[in-house]
Amino acid sequence: MYAVVGCNRCGSLWVVEGRPERTGCPRCEKRHRFDRLKKFVETDSADAAREARSRLLAGRGGHEDQLESLGDFATLGEKADRAGVSDEEFLRASGVDHEAVAEAGERAESGRGRSRSRREVVLDAVDELDRPTESAVIEYATDAGVPASYVEEALERLRHRGEVTESDGRYRRL
Repeated sequence: MYAVVGCNRCGSLWVVEGRPERTGCPRCEKRHRFDRLKKFVETDSADAAREARSRLLAGRGGHEDQLESLGDFATLGEKADRAGVSDEEFLRASGVDHEAVAEAGERAESGRGRSRSRREVVLDAVDELDRPTESAVIEYATDAGVPASYVEEALERLRHRGEVTESDGRYRRL
């Protein structure tokens, strides 16, 4: 269920989905109890509710005739989709390789492109290396862009906190 409701403070109209206990005016941000709001239109369709709100606003401004020439929301949405440039065209015109952007997006979604903190890089080195000695952890982390001085300090802090242990020159997580 969708309802077109109005604010008694500023006169704004907005669409509310369902029957929430409270809703807020998008213009003046006053909080309202939904059951006390005037419902201008109630419908089962979001598009029908948006259409009704548009008609109410056009009527307030004396623009009913202009609203008729635009069509309904579904038609406007289709026109907007056809009128705009595609993401690929926009990126190409901006001088960006759209294929590289798509690949980066795929890496990010799969978690492979997620940036890691310096601490996470050090812990990953301890977890992933076969022989996680201090020099091996430093090499792993510096390859990932972490300064060697940070790695040395981080290993010492992790050891003091009990997150890693060092035995015979090798580190392991606890």
